[in-house]
Amino acid sequence: MSPPLKRSIRLSPAMLAVMLVAVAFSAAAAAHESHVNKTAPDPAAETLAASPTEQAMPRMDRMMETMPGTVNLMMPQMDSARGRKLFASKGCVTCHSINGVGGHHAAALDAHGMLPMMNPFEFAAKMWQMAPAMIDAQKENLGYQILFTGDELADIIAFVHDDDEQHKFTEADIPPEIRKLMHHAHGEGHMDDQESHHH
Repeated sequence: MSPPLKRSIRLSPAMLAVMLVAVAFSAAAAAHESHVNKTAPDPAAETLAASPTEQAMPRMDRMMETMPGTVNLMMPQMDSARGRKLFASKGCVTCHSINGVGGHHAAALDAHGMLPMMNPFEFAAKMWQMAPAMIDAQKENLGYQILFTGDELADIIAFVHDDDEQHKFTEADIPPEIRKLMHHAHGEGHMDDQESHHH
């Protein structure tokens, strides 16, 4: 009897653009930071910087596939369930809403309102175009710039385009520290309305 198949989202080679742009996005943001006033560091950044080996090597439980006809180019398997948790814990939810949960300073990211087929080049291009505004909003709402690993970004993109997984997203996914920042940024009344709507 063959083992049950694990549900995952498979990518076309075009998804490489997302990972490459993510690297470029991070590099551009770092360059931008070196010319402006320093702000409070992202707590997640300490974790990323703590282990260069882990940052450079893919996790064993997330094996990456080498693309045919290429050398040293690997693609991650995207996991929308992990993306659901990351969308909240990273702070994306402070500005963007999904399934009626989240901020309203930026566009809602409900999958049912997007094109049936995702063009990763377009997704990456929009992130690149909005980079300055996104960083400013993150600093205003969170006090720091959000940083992603390639794996984390892949999972979040999967979640943003998975309608079934999005229907599982509730206030309960939001960590207390992010919830506190949302209360401060959006006001107690607004957050209380969201909570009562989903309970």
